[in-house]
Amino acid sequence: MKKKPSFDDIYMELAASLSSRSHCVKAQVGAVLTKDTRIVSLGYNGPPAGTHNCDEQWPDEGCPRDSKGSCSLALHAEQNAILYAHRNNISLENATLYVTLSPCIACARVIYSVGIKKVYYLNSYAEFKGLKNDEGVDFLQKFGVDAQAFKYSTKEK
Repeated sequence: MKKKPSFDDIYMELAASLSSRSHCVKAQVGAVLTKDTRIVSLGYNGPPAGTHNCDEQWPDEGCPRDSKGSCSLALHAEQNAILYAHRNNISLENATLYVTLSPCIACARVIYSVGIKKVYYLNSYAEFKGLKNDEGVDFLQKFGVDAQAFKYSTKEK
């Protein structure tokens, strides 16, 4: 009998697939929010709806940078997923977040504030940005959110 993939594997695969929808020139990130083995929201990084698509407006260099060198327009994947849930009156208390890049410190504060209790991430934001440590992961762990690097259970990645 063929081994069935775990829900965790399926949700992280979906987050990875969603990242390909991103219009960001610099990084493509996907996020899936679940509760009780059900998907409650999805997101990927990019500018707010109705503004610019960076890969179309600035295909070579990406959108203008803010004062800290980050995208001036983009919402992070987890922000988009959380905002969609909020707009649709979906409680995220005790939800699980699957995201392809570990949360930055700003996203970590929002994740904690909305009651998400578990975060699985595929890649390190600190490594991507050249930082010493994953401040967002450290913040979440300090305040009781189970935040950990994801490991596939049914296949090698």
